[in-house]
Amino acid sequence: VPSYMNPETTTGGNALKFYASIRLDVRRIASIKTAENVIGNRVRVKVVKNKVAPPFKEAEMDIIFGKGISKFGELIDFGVEFGFVEQAGSWFSYSSERIGQGRDKAQKFLEENPNLANKLEKEVRNQIASKK
Repeated sequence: VPSYMNPETTTGGNALKFYASIRLDVRRIASIKTAENVIGNRVRVKVVKNKVAPPFKEAEMDIIFGKGISKFGELIDFGVEFGFVEQAGSWFSYSSERIGQGRDKAQKFLEENPNLANKLEKEVRNQIASKK
């Protein structure tokens, strides 16, 4: 196999490559663990093909087994990206209140405080809507 060709192939013949409207490449970056159990994966998703929107976008997210994409992990990530959540070292703060040391503790804090999580979610959604 020449080195300039991608060694990965899409199974299922050629039809899937041509007829699919959206194709995603999902890769595990890290495992999410509790004390001894793996409870999910941190994944990077690349849009390989997209007929309905611009292709070649990338995203990272937590997928928790049995639950799906971690809503609170996304809130932390978007909150930091948009400046609603401040990160100083491993500490996360929201509206001058420390919400946890480490991403996992901050997520757990948001899970246990739904009013605060809803407030942050509204701010994030408004920011995303204003970008369009």
